[in-house]
Amino acid sequence: MHDPGRGAPVAKVQFLNAYRYKRDTELMVATEGMYTAQFIYCGKKATLTIGNVLPLRGLPEGTIVCNVEAKVGDRGAFARGSGCFAVVISHDEDKGTTRLRLPSGGKKTVKSDVRAQIGVVAGGGRTDKPLLKAGRAYHKYAVKRNCWPKIRGVAKNPVEHPFGGGNHQHIGRPSTVSKAAPSGRKVGLIGARRTGRLRGVKKLGQDRD
Repeated sequence: MHDPGRGAPVAKVQFLNAYRYKRDTELMVATEGMYTAQFIYCGKKATLTIGNVLPLRGLPEGTIVCNVEAKVGDRGAFARGSGCFAVVISHDEDKGTTRLRLPSGGKKTVKSDVRAQIGVVAGGGRTDKPLLKAGRAYHKYAVKRNCWPKIRGVAKNPVEHPFGGGNHQHIGRPSTVSKAAPSGRKVGLIGARRTGRLRGVKKLGQDRD
């Protein structure tokens, strides 16, 4: 199923109700390889098959998962965008925690009881095709939120933006600003530790550990 404003497709799954003779229809993020009339199993006894949902403690290291919970029972927080996945790095049996590598490259420690879906989120490669024209960008963001088009601060008037005004489009002041600045002034590079070009080899999250 398509969900407006979301890059990834969603799957409509029917579960048998635990208490009454009926079925509950739930929507969940679809994983790559899911198909119509597929049986999805959720719980600690579920098998390690694409689309199934089970706690992290039952997954071997190196398993590719998506739609991972941050807290037990929050129904999914990490790796939910199209084509995203997280990797189970290690389990700490004593503390009851599991270490994950997130799509950003960063590492996160979560409780081993949190649930995750097996596989990669469907809809990967969505950003490979260029939007090409403003109309497509307009419709893309119209269903999301009011964040397009973005007007540069220097192109505005002084009443509208701290960087506005002047006879040439220039900032005219340092673009770095304090974290404690009041809203309205807080534009540009907020609380910057450093500025300028990033030079040298970029260290990824997995290289540092």
